[in-house]
Amino acid sequence: MAGSTLEIKNLHVSIEGKEILKGVNLTIKGGEFHAVMGPNGTGKSTLASAIMGHPKYEVTEGSILLNGEDVLEMEVDERARAGLFLAMQYPSEISGVTTSDFLRSAINARREEGDEIPLMKFIKGLDADLDFLEIDKSMATRYLNEGFSGGEKKRNEILQLMQIQPDIAILDEIDSGLDIDALKVVSKGINKMRGENFGCLIITHYQRLLNYITPDHVHVMMQGRVVKSGGPELAHRLEAEGYDWIKEELGIEDETVEQNA
Repeated sequence: MAGSTLEIKNLHVSIEGKEILKGVNLTIKGGEFHAVMGPNGTGKSTLASAIMGHPKYEVTEGSILLNGEDVLEMEVDERARAGLFLAMQYPSEISGVTTSDFLRSAINARREEGDEIPLMKFIKGLDADLDFLEIDKSMATRYLNEGFSGGEKKRNEILQLMQIQPDIAILDEIDSGLDIDALKVVSKGINKMRGENFGCLIITHYQRLLNYITPDHVHVMMQGRVVKSGGPELAHRLEAEGYDWIKEELGIEDETVEQNA
């Protein structure tokens, strides 16, 4: 079976009337890992939120297609069931819902009614992934992200990724706040997902994550657009030289934009 394809075409997105994305074009296919880098406030997190349908972000022009289907016509839960996944920069705490209950519900939401995952198969798979990510088994019975450290929250995002098995994942600064040991574990989980039926968009500021997860494509965002694309060597040059050479090469002037964009 051919892998999924996420196509982003001429995407314009505004927040409270201020345009943040100004014509983003990007195609992610199954089997491909894409990294998006860029200075603060250039629209990287806005792109992730717009793909998943955060109500704060208004798409004013362009399209997002998943396997040819119009993502913008889907509610957030429909996008997730269709195969999209977002690992958030700041995962939410959900009181009253255990991690294991959340995961089992999320898995079953992508399965046909009457074809729910058997309980013992779920428990066996969950235990294996907890061990792989070096997560204490007690996390499964704790309320989702409640009282978790920053590193635990990020590992839990990757646990969800491995359990749900989406077609296309967007990882929004999954490396932020991680020490080197946690970064290695998180990277190990992401790399385990590699395969022709899984595509990944990694949003990051730093080359250090890409030392452990080698992207097939690297894209630089500035002023709400993808202004340069290349292979892994592009990320290495950005780490060594920063972004000024791209600005100079393309004649881009600095501008002030929202820091949470």
